[in-house]
Amino acid sequence: MTVAAFQGEQGAYSEEAIRQKLGADVDTLPCRTFEDIFSSLDDESASVGVVPVENSLAGSINKVYDLLLDHDFRVQGEILLRVQHNLLTLPGNSDKIEQVRSHPQALAQCEGFLNRNGFTAIPWYDTAGSAKELAEHPEPNVGVIASALAAEIYDLEIVQKGIEDLHFNFTRFFLIGKEDAPQTEGAKTSLVFATPHSPGALYACLGEFAERRINLVKLESRPRRNRPWQYVFYLDFEGHWKESDCSAAVLGLLNRAAFVKMLGSYPAAVQPTATEYAQEATLQI
Repeated sequence: MTVAAFQGEQGAYSEEAIRQKLGADVDTLPCRTFEDIFSSLDDESASVGVVPVENSLAGSINKVYDLLLDHDFRVQGEILLRVQHNLLTLPGNSDKIEQVRSHPQALAQCEGFLNRNGFTAIPWYDTAGSAKELAEHPEPNVGVIASALAAEIYDLEIVQKGIEDLHFNFTRFFLIGKEDAPQTEGAKTSLVFATPHSPGALYACLGEFAERRINLVKLESRPRRNRPWQYVFYLDFEGHWKESDCSAAVLGLLNRAAFVKMLGSYPAAVQPTATEYAQEATLQI
């Protein structure tokens, strides 16, 4: 039986991502912190974990990337979740809302909506947590910003859907576990590497991919926490590392880099097209 660990309360967007990837019947394990997700895989209380690694508006979740470097779990899949913020409240109280609670990032992403309606924004520790708190301690003048799943779990009324100011809001998640994903077509590979401290070292490392016409889809540097003013690079490229050109590029990188850690090759999520973006914007107007 698959048990999927995630950070947050029941009804978090991470749990929505799990259902999108693994189905609505999967067993889930809420965790207080990202570290707890990795611990649950270590002690086998969960078989897989789902962690957010990047948001299309806010950028990378650096804490998760640091944990991926520190642990030896493999990326088994990728999930792109369309984040839709909803205004929730107690049933029958939609016309009494004066203040709205949620995670600071969710409040910031819905600032225009809140201001137009004259709502007072109250920062809370978690989106789903704000919904849980309202259900357990009812207050008639309070609304929360959370997922539709949170409304379902905590029996709250959805006052309005899609209240975010920018509607192209996606969060990218990794599905992680102890085993490698099976090799498939349309794969993506993630790895982390460091370069020698010499001129042209990064250029030479990336040249291994350019020479073989392998498309890089993400490159980001992070400080090496055990070596001040030195950096590691997180790299995603199209293809599976066992494919001939990709394997040769990784071997070339191993010969040029100070170290390389493979995070995994996995089925790439389907990217929304420009047409889907346009349709999304039309639906939200």
